[in-house]
Amino acid sequence: MPQNDHLADLAKGLAHPARLRILRHLLATPGCIGGDIVDAVGLAQSTVSEHLRILKASGIISGEIDGPRVCYALNPAALAPLAEFIASLTPPPGDACCVPTRKETA
Repeated sequence: MPQNDHLADLAKGLAHPARLRILRHLLATPGCIGGDIVDAVGLAQSTVSEHLRILKASGIISGEIDGPRVCYALNPAALAPLAEFIASLTPPPGDACCVPTRKETA
């Protein structure tokens, strides 16, 4: 299903601690320049560029060329399908869901 592929792409985009640091930095400082992100994250420029490429490919961020620099920004709407899917995993109220019972260990 294309919807599952899209959700998997979003999850992969988030699936690295460095990418989460980049997203937190972009949240705190909208319209970041690539070099600022490198300084804030503390990784090599080439490593940050690869993480930015992955985030951009998944649609989680956008990047606009501003002269010799690229300004990056979050695209919160891109994460809405993933947030909706995660919210849908909440078990229904009552005993409608089978939950394994906790076994005592010796």
